[in-house]
Amino acid sequence: MFGIAPDEMLLVVIVAIIVIGPKDLPLALRTAGRWIGKIRRVSGHFRAGIETMIREAEMEEMERKWKEQNAAIMAAHPAVDPAAGQTVVAATDQNDPPPLMQPLPAPVDPEVAAVAPTEPQAQPAGEMLPISERPARVRGPAEGAA
Repeated sequence: MFGIAPDEMLLVVIVAIIVIGPKDLPLALRTAGRWIGKIRRVSGHFRAGIETMIREAEMEEMERKWKEQNAAIMAAHPAVDPAAGQTVVAATDQNDPPPLMQPLPAPVDPEVAAVAPTEPQAQPAGEMLPISERPARVRGPAEGAA
């Protein structure tokens, strides 16, 4: 423990009993424990702060590399818009991202749209739904569905 041999630890305990006295020794140990706890908490916060700074620096470096690789890929392989038959030109300015090609929305079948349920309306906090509008509870095999 901390590079202290058992015989050295015994010597420290004996000296502590003689100097502090057996009556005040529990109070002294309690106080020492509180100080050690505070030191551990402070060092833990310090260590976490350092690790966070290191992680952020690593993330910035990785983002810079990804931007460089992305720019090289976009320059080598420009995107093609099949609907217009045109090539989308990649942006050369790093502050101006290249235009994104969005997929077309799926066509809506009128029969499916008429049957599709609507989104439930959000209820204000504290109000309950009427029993007729509450979702049905599904019981699993563990609950003994009957």
